[in-house]
Formats: sequence, structure tokens, C-alpha cells
Amino acid sequence: MSEPTPAFDPVMLAVLSNRMDAIVREMTNTLLRAARSAVIAMSRDFSCCIVTGDGRLLATAEAAPVHVFGTHLQAQAMSSLHPDLAEGDAFLHNDPYLGNTHPADHTLLVPVFFEGEHLFTAVAKAHQADIGNSIPTTYHAAARDIYEEGALIFPCVRIQRDYQNCDDIIRMCRRRIRVPDQWYGDYLAAIGAARIGERRLKALAAQYGAASLKDFITAWFDYSERRIVQEIKRLPAGKLENTTCHDPIPGVVPNGIPLKVALSIDPEAAMIDIDLRDNPDCLPCGLNESEACAINNVMTGVFNCLDPDIPHNAGTFRRIRVHLRENCVVGIPRFPTSCSVATTNVGDRLVNATQSAFAGIGEGWGLAEGNTALTTGCAVVSGRDARHAERDFINQMFLMGGGGPASPQSDGWINLLIPVGAGLLYRDSVELDEQKYPLLVKSLRLMPDSGGAGRQRGAPGTEVVYGPRARPLRVVSAPDGWRTPPRGVRGGCDGTVSQDHVLHADGRETKVEGFVNVELAPGDFIRGRDCGGGGYGDPLEREPERVLHDVRERWVSRQQAEDVYGVVFAANAPLAIDAPATRENRVRLAAARG
Repeated sequence: MSEPTPAFDPVMLAVLSNRMDAIVREMTNTLLRAARSAVIAMSRDFSCCIVTGDGRLLATAEAAPVHVFGTHLQAQAMSSLHPDLAEGDAFLHNDPYLGNTHPADHTLLVPVFFEGEHLFTAVAKAHQADIGNSIPTTYHAAARDIYEEGALIFPCVRIQRDYQNCDDIIRMCRRRIRVPDQWYGDYLAAIGAARIGERRLKALAAQYGAASLKDFITAWFDYSERRIVQEIKRLPAGKLENTTCHDPIPGVVPNGIPLKVALSIDPEAAMIDIDLRDNPDCLPCGLNESEACAINNVMTGVFNCLDPDIPHNAGTFRRIRVHLRENCVVGIPRFPTSCSVATTNVGDRLVNATQSAFAGIGEGWGLAEGNTALTTGCAVVSGRDARHAERDFINQMFLMGGGGPASPQSDGWINLLIPVGAGLLYRDSVELDEQKYPLLVKSLRLMPDSGGAGRQRGAPGTEVVYGPRARPLRVVSAPDGWRTPPRGVRGGCDGTVSQDHVLHADGRETKVEGFVNVELAPGDFIRGRDCGGGGYGDPLEREPERVLHDVRERWVSRQQAEDVYGVVFAANAPLAIDAPATRENRVRLAAARG
């Protein structure tokens, strides 16, 4: 632990920490309300945060960990590459080899000066609807390298000087991006959010003084470190190891990607080490993890298993070390390796493998695995809109739900979407998607018996069916989980696998496994089913009343209730539990297991 700091007023510590979070929330609301594309304004695929002037993550509020746990790398790159940082600067950074997550996440960094000193960096990161890829998607799993991927890469370039746009950069984006006006509106929203952060931080510094804020930063990081030290000291010493595998993608990764997470817990030293070095080398596809994603996804898995009230900042990070190696699929990629899909897929597997490894400690620890499938319910759709003079459109939808993992205390959350989002992404409004884009959503439903059974049940997966109206619709996605479902832990059952089918106008169904890049004609539809979450604990220990509730909600069928949970319902009566028959059935099922 760092050297003890002089006492800092605990009341002021609480006040200033909440002020910092309030600034991040105001930045977040600015971007949410001002953005033009649905992937930002409706799905909330963006995050804001504050980093200290020397490049340490300070405040995240409700930011998605996949976006912000690596922003210190980007802020450090900004200071290193630009020794002439000045008031009024802003930088565009989406370079995955220089600390960003993946090229689709355009990050705006604004250095905040007070009395001539760089005190903070305000950060707004948003997933774009389009970034100039060679095909209309921001997730190009089949790209063999960055050249085939085709994304515009900005390695922390100055996009504003003295508060004025650098028009050369703006013109580059408008020329290459398929929806230039939409991109520019999103850019203005992001730079506006970062500038809001700048103004509020300047006002805070004027109110309390730079010296007091520096003392606060030191005290806040030390407090955060003490909190996680207490939590780690509760853990038993030992090593945890878990393996998983990203599913094959024909023509891309035909044998899948085996993955391994090794954790070492040292409660005496209050340290957790996560070793990702024993994994395959980078692959000629877009599924490689950037350095930022390799770090943030395993850290997310750890934090999912600890006290949720522990602050997530550089002070906490002192106690978690992530060991990476160069040219590793979950490590430090070398240019020109593609990291197009770095934020999802393999990243979701890392979150799951880490949090479920903690279940090996014993009862009450860890979580099951959650949905790993970025199905066509979460595809990038594009085409021409006949309603608006054949205008081009492109957007990533979030119409899936994604079954959440069960925990020792609760059932899985229905609207997890994917593990890397930590529940902070929003599901789209069907009505708004249909207004914004020329498509028809035929149905959206939860699937019975898709959540992994357990004492705590995994959340059910979601099915969505949609198609074009008057013009063809291009659908691109990179799903996982169609072969290897989210696993249950401590006796809990696995969730169901994902599925994607094209439903042709003539009644035929075509199953799509792996990378999806199809054009739907009017009359065709596509059906995406994501994974149900894994269960936690023995299903025979689930309270019969909770099984009854699930049957009434149609999340669990009567057949599964009897065959898996052992719950028998009374005959010739409204749905009610037959308690004696349930006890007998559970004894019989337990004996049959041996």
C-alpha cells in the first residue's frame, strides 16, 4: 500500500467524490440527449469518465467498464504524444494499439487546465454507427488485418485547438464514413460532453483550489485501495484457473479460440494477479483483444465477485495486476493485427471465465456465466431508406436481451445484453427503431426454458424476428455461443445456445453459424436467439414457490419444472404446487443422479 497520507476530512472526501461522479453523470446526460445515432442515443453504447492529469482513472459514475477501465492508457498517450498540450485542445483517439478499446469507439479527450496546470482529462467515448470499414459494420470479425478491416484510425490526433475544430480531421471523417452528417452530430455531442466536464471541473477547482483537489485525489485513491484490501483479505489464499472457448467461425477461426484465465489470490499481501499469457497468439481475424480490453474484461470479472460499493478507480487497480504478453489473442496486439471485435465476443468469454472461476472458492462465491451471443438481434443493419429519398442508413441495433448469469443470491438479470456491458447498455425501443429505419420487427419475446436451471436461475434468452420493408436490408453480426453456451456453476445448469436463422419469403429457413453477412429481400426475415444465462446451485434446492412463479411467467415450462426442478403441480386445479408429490419427486431425481 502507498505511504499514509495526511488526514483528509472524511466529509469533504464524500462531498468531492460525489461531485466528481455528478460531473460524469452530467457529461453522460449531455451525450445521451444530444447524440444523433440510435446506437448512442437509444442503446447508450458510450461512456464518460474523468482521468487525473497524470493519467490515473478517477471517476466513472455509471460508465461501462469495457469503455473506461483502460482510459488511463489513452490519457497517458495524449500527454506523451503532445508535450505542447494547451487550453482549448481536444483529441480524437480510436487507436487500439495505443490504449483504445477498438476502432469503433471514438474517444474525445479534453485536457483540463487550471491556473496553467493540467489537472484533469475529461473523456467521452462512444461507439459509432459507422467508421469507414470495408463492409458496413463496426464489428468485422472476418478482417485478416487492419487493412482489410478498413477503419479510419486516429492515434490520438488533435481535433480541436483553442476550442476550434481542426477541419482537416473533420473532412477526413466526413469523406470516409457512410453517414457523415450522423457522425458529425455524434461528434458534436461527444465534444460537448467533454467540454461540459471541462467547465464543471474548472469551476470545482476555482471553488476548492488546486491544492485541495490534489489532496482529495490522493486521499480518494488511498481510501479506495483500503476498501479493496479489506475485501481481498476475506478471500482464501490460492490459485483459481478456468478455461473456455470462443466458438468456431467458419472461414475465420474454424477451430474456435481456446482461452485460459489463471488467478492467484494472496490475502496476506492483499493482491490478486490475473495471468493471461498462456493463450494463443494473435489470429488473422478481428477477434483479437486490444490491451485495454484484455485488462478491463478480466477486471470486470473480478469486480463482479466483490463488494459492488468498492470504488472503481486507480486506487482500487493498485491491488489487481493483469499479466499480458505481446502478440497474444488476449494480450498486446502488434500492428496491423485487427481488433475490430475486441470489446465483445472474446471479451465476454473473459468476463465469464473470470467471474465463474471465483465459484471454485466455495458456496456463496462467484457467478455463473452470462450470454455470450452478439446475435442478429444486435446486428449492424444498413441499406437505403425509400421513405427519405433513398438516403443511406446504417446503425447497430440492440434488440436482444441476453440472459444474465445467476449469482449466489439472485436469479440472472433479463436485460444483461452482454457481460462486457455490465448491464449498462439499453435495449432499443422497437417503435423507435421502426421509425428511424425501414425495417419491421415481427416479434420480440423471452424464450421458455432457456435460462440455466439452478437454486438461482439464469435469465432467459431473447428471440427477435425482423426484416426489411420496401428495400433490401444488409445484416452483419459476429455471434458466439451457438456451440458453447454460458455455463452454470456449483450444480447449476448451462443456459441455451444462440441461434440465427434467415426466414425466407418462400417458407424456407437457413441456419447461419458464425459470421453473419446477409442481405434480406423484402419478404425475408431474420431470427436471432441469444443465450440464456447459466444457473447457480442445485435446481432441486430452489424454492417451489419460485418455480411456480417462473411457470406462471412462462420463463419455465411445466415439463422442466417437474423434470429438472422436481416440482409437481396439483391435478384438476388452478396452477398450484403438490407439496408431497414434489418432495417425493425430488428424492427420486436426486437418487437418479447417484
